[in-house]
Amino acid sequence: MAAPDLHTFTLPNGLRVVLAPDTTSPVVGVSVHYDVGFRSEPEGRTGFAHLFEHLMFQGSESLEKLAHFRHVQSSGGTFNGSTHPDYTDYFEVLPSAALERALFLEADRMRAPKLTQENLQNQIDVVKEEIRLNVLNRPYGGFPWILLPPVLYKTFPNAHNGYGDFTDLEQASLDDCAAFFDTYYAPGNAVLTVAGDFTVEQARELVERHFGDVPARETPQRPSFAEPPPQGELRGEHQDPHAPLPALAVGYRMPDPINDLDAYLAHLVLASVLTEGDGSRLQQRMVHKEALVTDINAGAGLFGPFEARDPDTFSITAMHSPEVTVDRVLGALDEQLELLASTPPSEQELAKVTARWGSSLHKEHDRLVSRTLGLGGFQLLYGDAGLIYQLPDRIAAVTPQDVSGAAKLLRPDSRAVLQVSPAGGAE
Repeated sequence: MAAPDLHTFTLPNGLRVVLAPDTTSPVVGVSVHYDVGFRSEPEGRTGFAHLFEHLMFQGSESLEKLAHFRHVQSSGGTFNGSTHPDYTDYFEVLPSAALERALFLEADRMRAPKLTQENLQNQIDVVKEEIRLNVLNRPYGGFPWILLPPVLYKTFPNAHNGYGDFTDLEQASLDDCAAFFDTYYAPGNAVLTVAGDFTVEQARELVERHFGDVPARETPQRPSFAEPPPQGELRGEHQDPHAPLPALAVGYRMPDPINDLDAYLAHLVLASVLTEGDGSRLQQRMVHKEALVTDINAGAGLFGPFEARDPDTFSITAMHSPEVTVDRVLGALDEQLELLASTPPSEQELAKVTARWGSSLHKEHDRLVSRTLGLGGFQLLYGDAGLIYQLPDRIAAVTPQDVSGAAKLLRPDSRAVLQVSPAGGAE
């Protein structure tokens, strides 16, 4: 995948802009990434970053409620937003003739979303219903992204429930909303990305027209969320009234995604060596040969890779029958990790994994929405949007020794183990 012709610049108000023209299809993607996520929300206000994402769709000082929806959909476009550990993103994908409309809508709510008590209460109720649907009333709801961090981490930013506690959500006030917006939704704390069918001159003029007069505000200093890794094995248990089988999540700390990217990528490849496909190490040993688990997966990042700064989490999750003990599953896992740590995978085994990663990344960034969001996310987190086009080669350069080194870091004496038990059942 050849890197497109990327153009980056910064407006006087601090807004960073990425332009990625591509005239092969008459569509455009527009995204805005704000440098605020779950880990930045104040203590006692769990879920606030996600709640505020909802509020950004409730109108602005110049547009009534639901106008954003209507303007995008009437143009034949789609839109959404999502909250991540270290950023919140918003996007539209529309026919290229509607580019100015998308830029106007994003600039309009960057200036002043409509923060009213009615909107706030309505969206608190919406978020609570979302939590009921996705977490409280679903088997394995919040597993592992809500349940594992408080076992692995100790500090509030890293350990708390980013979806939110009902009590915290209900106590959110308009003053909280105004302070959150003033602090984190300044143009200098954001990245605007435009990808697709346009000319650079046209897009730059439209960006300057719509975003240039958004008032500059002080940009918050980004805190460090660093905390030491576990100095022993940490264990936790969660009773799930809807789970049909016990489940297990094992969490480890990963290398710094930003400042030690190649070591991070080695863990990404390790995850695939362990669980991707029927021929992978843990699938063969624990599913097919010994039937210790019914399902097993490994991954970098609780939301996927490249979505967080340090610290980030390597997780292995499995479901197993009540007759199989947690320690038996952990024993098999440790044996496989020790084998990889002492004997690197073959070049052939590794080539299959890295080829799949390369193919997956090419396919993902062929989709305009994924490309737009990827460019914005990498510009925000890494300061280099074009890094997404280097990833296939960087992953292909991971060696068997790199994977072996990553396996050595996944030690029993520095991990978190979360057991999910069907309520009423015992291990």
